[in-house]
Amino acid sequence: MRNNSYVLLLGLLLLCFSAQAQITATSDEMVTVKAQDSLLDDEYLPLKPAKVAFYSAVLPGLGQAYNKDYWKVPIVYAALGTGIGIAVYNQREFQRYRSAYKDRIAGRIDEFTIVAEDGTETQVFSEDALLRAQTQFRRNKELAILISAGIYVLQIVEANVRAHLSQFNVDDSLTLNPYFKRDEFSSMNTFGASLTFSF
Repeated sequence: MRNNSYVLLLGLLLLCFSAQAQITATSDEMVTVKAQDSLLDDEYLPLKPAKVAFYSAVLPGLGQAYNKDYWKVPIVYAALGTGIGIAVYNQREFQRYRSAYKDRIAGRIDEFTIVAEDGTETQVFSEDALLRAQTQFRRNKELAILISAGIYVLQIVEANVRAHLSQFNVDDSLTLNPYFKRDEFSSMNTFGASLTFSF
């Protein structure tokens, strides 16, 4: 019973000393902490990622511009424009081969039939080749549309993640550096990475 009393008394004394040490912080330290807290409150915008995602969904590239990553806007439009351009080209070719196939079935002369001066007709593509071409161009068009939709979603996610990461406090307390060492005796090289956390 007496040992428990000593342990309890020692615990209370340690608790009092630690509380006293926290109270006796200098006023300069308190002012610095308050200034840092107010600075963090001004910089942290909890709705910024949602706003950026909405802007990117409404107009591709607008979220990147809101994040002040202006160099990403041409990349977004080039990627989306390429995907849409490929889809339009494949749709045009699909319609071309489809109308040629319809003309061939109806007995009319299509664009892939060469008529000589003596009236003989030479078909460049057979009916099966026209059907295969239609299938190929339709697949390419659908794939291009899917890729364009993926790029559209990806630019929304990229802008959102960038908005999240821009609000983190990044300093030099955590560093990742490459590591290289050459052993003088065996002439072997050692490669790696060193992760340093200083506090």
